[in-house]
Amino acid sequence: MVVIGILALIMATGIPAIYQMNKKEGMRQATESLIKVCGNARQRAIFSGTVTRVIFHPSEKRFEVSGGGGRPAAGNQRYDENGEVIIPTQAPPPTGDGITGTFGEDLVIEMLDVNLVECREFDSAEVRFFPNGTCDELTIILRSNKGEWRKISTELTTGIVTFTEQLQ
Repeated sequence: MVVIGILALIMATGIPAIYQMNKKEGMRQATESLIKVCGNARQRAIFSGTVTRVIFHPSEKRFEVSGGGGRPAAGNQRYDENGEVIIPTQAPPPTGDGITGTFGEDLVIEMLDVNLVECREFDSAEVRFFPNGTCDELTIILRSNKGEWRKISTELTTGIVTFTEQLQ
């Protein structure tokens, strides 16, 4: 009985730590979502042989993949002059699917540079991923209300996203 009581006590004190490790929120969720979205854009560009874009909407703190992979099946999509889907602005698609993502309310976009141009104040900014696996230069610096900083950037010649973090 004593051994079972001790094991129960140890397990009870460990559960919050395990929960926090598995819970994705704030900075971690935004970083993972951005890496996934950029990875999907790169993959679409390579497999479809067309330029694919990740479009950032800094004021709305969201981003999404556009283009690549051809036209979607039936639906009420509209297309621009390049044959790419025009994404409606009134209702953003759900996040966490690898096609869209958001920066949480607790995060501030300190810097959003695309090809060395500061785009944080723009309505939208796009990063192109090319069929040869390369991409535009992207650098994002995020700051959380907990004092965390994270720099997320793309490697131009491979199109792979990397990040560095700094805790204050």
